[in-house]
Amino acid sequence: MTYQQHLTDFNRLADLDGLRAKIRGAVYGPGETGYDTVGFNVTAVNEPTAVIDVADARDVAAVIAFAGEHGMTVGVRATGHAAIDTDRRSLLVRTGALDTCEVDPADRTARVGAGVRWQQVIDAAAPHGLAPVCGSAPGVGVVGLLSGGGVGPLVRTFGLSADYVRSFEVVTGDGVIRRAAPDENAELFWGLRGGKATLGLITEVVIELPELSEMYAGAIYFDGADAAVVLDAWRVWAPTLSRSASTSVALMRLPELPGVPPMLAGRFTVAVRYASVAPASAAAAELASIRSVAAPILDAVGPMPYAAIGAIHADPVDPMPVHEAGMLLGELTDEAVQTLVGQAGPDAATTLLMVELRQLGGALADEPAVHSAYCHRDAAYNLHTVGVLVRPIEQAVVADADRLVDAMRPWATGGRMPNFVSSADPAVIRTCYDDDTVAWLAALARQHDPRGVLAVGQVVR
Repeated sequence: MTYQQHLTDFNRLADLDGLRAKIRGAVYGPGETGYDTVGFNVTAVNEPTAVIDVADARDVAAVIAFAGEHGMTVGVRATGHAAIDTDRRSLLVRTGALDTCEVDPADRTARVGAGVRWQQVIDAAAPHGLAPVCGSAPGVGVVGLLSGGGVGPLVRTFGLSADYVRSFEVVTGDGVIRRAAPDENAELFWGLRGGKATLGLITEVVIELPELSEMYAGAIYFDGADAAVVLDAWRVWAPTLSRSASTSVALMRLPELPGVPPMLAGRFTVAVRYASVAPASAAAAELASIRSVAAPILDAVGPMPYAAIGAIHADPVDPMPVHEAGMLLGELTDEAVQTLVGQAGPDAATTLLMVELRQLGGALADEPAVHSAYCHRDAAYNLHTVGVLVRPIEQAVVADADRLVDAMRPWATGGRMPNFVSSADPAVIRTCYDDDTVAWLAALARQHDPRGVLAVGQVVR
């Protein structure tokens, strides 16, 4: 589409100056400086009618009301880790200016705006000996992770990140700013934790902060030739872990790029990740059997401050064209490990950058004090694949991911986790929820978004 065609479409749908007059933030049309739609996952195709840098919740409400009046939809962007497209029927809200990050050490809570990333909260809480329950990549947005649940490196100890939410400030699809908490708009509070943007655009959240300053954590990297031995040992060892520890294992083919340790770059390795809140001596004893299963290339597990939690998974921080796939598994048998090694081990001709198994259970499987829309708490493992869509291997990456997922299907539960899905396909989205949850989310969406303003991206309808 040419700029002139895009501008013509916009003029037919809405008045850009009229939108500017309604908000304190900035509005950018196609071709204007500031109309930057590239996020972390550069595979997303974003060609919205306008990009809006909102200044506060009232701006978000005004944008949603404006979209409703003109028959448009509204998408949201913080860091852009999800590969969700928007087209000229949409307005794209950017939340970077919603940057409140206030820690209350007495109450052990943090008030966090929708533009804040987890590392900011971690750093603000650390001087008080407090630790926000984050995911494995502290560079992602707080709100995006919480709206999909949140499964981090200490998930078996602390459970779901969203279980630590005290309250939300949210703008629903009817353009109303609401507070959602267990004692106010309780149905919204239920659906906002796990339902992604189905029920509204979250502008601020208050979360509880557990007490934790240090942990015994990191990753041990083995040569890829030892993949079968390491995976089989990990399969037997992981279920024996105490609830003070969590683990994942990843088959990795890291390229030779800045930031990749030289001993890992350009070769196939197996990373065993481990994080424990137990005393260092007890944690080291628990890790000993897996530590000695093969000769490590790099052993980076030891005492570390919670503020360095991102080092456990060492997820990339620079934008890239990512393709992700995966599923939840109900069990991990010897045959399942053999199948995985056959698909992604040393003898596999695969283009996938990473294939990860993350153990679940523990506190995640506990009945939460306040129910949420997050489902599939009973799954035992999450299987996740990552590939990079660069020429000339784009088609091969997708095919390799599909092939691996199909091969592992005998051990799948049929479900997926919302934050490990990057799709607007209703059939894919439905795998994140059971039937009752889908029905309730859809009903609440009709109630709070009668004009379908938020019916775009990864939402339930």
